[in-house]
Amino acid sequence: MTTYDDPQSAEDAYYDAFDEHDIEMMMSVWDDSDETVCLLPMYPAIKGLAAIRQAFELLLHPESQFEIQVKHLHWIQTDTLAIHLVEESVKTPGAPNQSVYATNVYQKKAQGSWHMTMHQNSPVPMPPPAE
Repeated sequence: MTTYDDPQSAEDAYYDAFDEHDIEMMMSVWDDSDETVCLLPMYPAIKGLAAIRQAFELLLHPESQFEIQVKHLHWIQTDTLAIHLVEESVKTPGAPNQSVYATNVYQKKAQGSWHMTMHQNSPVPMPPPAE
């Protein structure tokens, strides 16, 4: 199992996996607990590593042509838990950019490595109407 010394290293690997279409890198970020969960827009909750792998295999298919740029908005961290709120800007050829907020939750395991235990996306609110 890949080890991550801090939550930022795990998060970097998570987004690098999208850039590289690398399912093994993606799965190395996730904790191997049955309680691990992923909530993607318009999907039911995806719980457990096998289901998460299946969902991300579709997203990381080599022919998928999207890019994700990440803007860090807020972090909370204790000795064993980290919560990162980010804005993901998703670029797809021929389509307008889509932005979502994502919450990434990381836990430090007994052996000292940090791994993702939850990822949740939600739409970015519409801007207020111009006056």
